[in-house]
Amino acid sequence: MPNKRSIIFFDIDGTLLGRNKRLVPSAKHAIKALQEEGHLVALASGRSPFMLEALRQELGIQTYVSFNGQYVVHEGEVIFSNPFRRADMEQLSEYARQYRTPLVYLDAATMAASSEQHPYVQTCFSALNYDSPPYDPVFYRERDIYQMMLFDKQKEDDGYKNKFPQLHFVRWHAYSADVLPGGGSKAQGISQLLQKLGAAPEEAYAFGDQLNDLEMLQYIGQSVAMGNAPDEVKQIAKYVTKDVDDDGIAYGLELVGLLSRKRLGA
Repeated sequence: MPNKRSIIFFDIDGTLLGRNKRLVPSAKHAIKALQEEGHLVALASGRSPFMLEALRQELGIQTYVSFNGQYVVHEGEVIFSNPFRRADMEQLSEYARQYRTPLVYLDAATMAASSEQHPYVQTCFSALNYDSPPYDPVFYRERDIYQMMLFDKQKEDDGYKNKFPQLHFVRWHAYSADVLPGGGSKAQGISQLLQKLGAAPEEAYAFGDQLNDLEMLQYIGQSVAMGNAPDEVKQIAKYVTKDVDDDGIAYGLELVGLLSRKRLGA
């Protein structure tokens, strides 16, 4: 078993939260055990800081990488932020308006939608167990926006990617993709945190299950894909654990040698 303090990054949806969008009990127990062993547990999510609040409080976590790496907090202090350029937001918003494609704009505290009561927006936020955002088509002006959500079908992605090569589009739902500033990824945000901590990526751990976790799992030395992850994610991870709802976190932590079966209460 490792006898030094490690840092472990956990994605949320499909990794800590099961298909019912609830924290898997064995994952909660495992995280508490990690913290008691002196390890640093951090969240690494595409969600915004205000969407992480309830889970952070439940798990006692004060360090997180949010907005897919664009806003990083360590022990309550913002150590990195990477908002969009104003010109990029204006251009994408105008293009989306032309094609009647809804956008949701997110800053560190709240969010707003460019369209009213669009079914794609409602479906996706229902999947997150979160209320749909209010309507405010100019919300992005005079604010620092760290992530946008584009609501379309996957077959329409190429048009946006070709039109806006300076932005990064990451599909997370059949009806939605996250939009990040160019070069943005979870790996980018994690690298800022590791640099502050003086930690090497080769010695860190990360658990994830979706396409927005690819860069993180490639960057982190001890990477673990959930059993429910698509093959593309599993292929780049060093380890593959069980399904999220089959105690995948607990099993994965034992697999990589961070926690013993006895410590996990198995």
